[in-house]
Amino acid sequence: MTLLARLGTIPGALPGAVAQGLIWGIMAIGVYITYRILDIADLTVDGSLCTGGAVCIVMMLNGYGVWAAMLAALLAGLLTGLITGLFHTFMGIPAILAGILTQLSLYSINLKIMGKANQAINVDKYDLLTSLRWVKEAALRNPLVTVSLITVVLIALLYWFFGTELGCSIRATGANPNMSRAQGINTDLNKVLGLMLSNALVAFSGALLSQYQGFADVSMGRGAIVIGLAACIIGEAVFSRIFHNFALRLLSVAFGSIIYYIVIQIVIQLGFDANLLKLLSAVVVAIFLAVPYWKGKYLRPAVKNPAKKEADRNA
Repeated sequence: MTLLARLGTIPGALPGAVAQGLIWGIMAIGVYITYRILDIADLTVDGSLCTGGAVCIVMMLNGYGVWAAMLAALLAGLLTGLITGLFHTFMGIPAILAGILTQLSLYSINLKIMGKANQAINVDKYDLLTSLRWVKEAALRNPLVTVSLITVVLIALLYWFFGTELGCSIRATGANPNMSRAQGINTDLNKVLGLMLSNALVAFSGALLSQYQGFADVSMGRGAIVIGLAACIIGEAVFSRIFHNFALRLLSVAFGSIIYYIVIQIVIQLGFDANLLKLLSAVVVAIFLAVPYWKGKYLRPAVKNPAKKEADRNA
């Protein structure tokens, strides 16, 4: 296939890329809570994403409605965050290692929930909230419409929550834990709550993703933290100058996820080896992490020494 022919296939692939980016954007907002607000590197998300999908699919296969299954996935995510939080605060395990331990244990738990490595669900037999099959339909059930509405509602709820006294104390814990403790804030409790909220969003995203793709797989969350970080970094790099409000910063993370998946889709359509996607993801994240450093080091205007400037003038 020629390059022009491959370029012609890109517009048809964009709706799917945007829909998938929106779904992963909810997961990225969960990562943003730990990565930016709490200043914790939480690797639980690689396991909790699958947990949400597994719980949702298994419950629907057993006759529960889609909203009951989504609620159960949300609660399962809260529980995974609680486990990581207790590992970190109660047992004194470093946050990154606590996340790894929870992620490792979730692999076995997810296998037990599903009964096997993969559980499929048929959109024709079950009333799903979203599906890849509808992505090009001009209807309300189109994932672009459904997930956009869900994302807006979630951002509104998070904006309200982080404006409350409890939400502000969580933000203060991440900004300066020592000062927060001096003000009487229970930082350990806030870390646990933040981890629970983050993984609840990740599991909710996993439930949407499993419906969208039609199955839950035990490895579906592998590399999720990289995608979440990529979305956070891309969103900040592109929109930081125009999005200053907290709600808009959350929205920029969702936009970052969409941009990430559009880039990935374009690269695939141009003939990139799909086996190298993880390498591409790592390169994209590395580049966006390096851009602020490069800008500060190489593009910052030179500051002249006032004393030297005066001496040159007198000479």
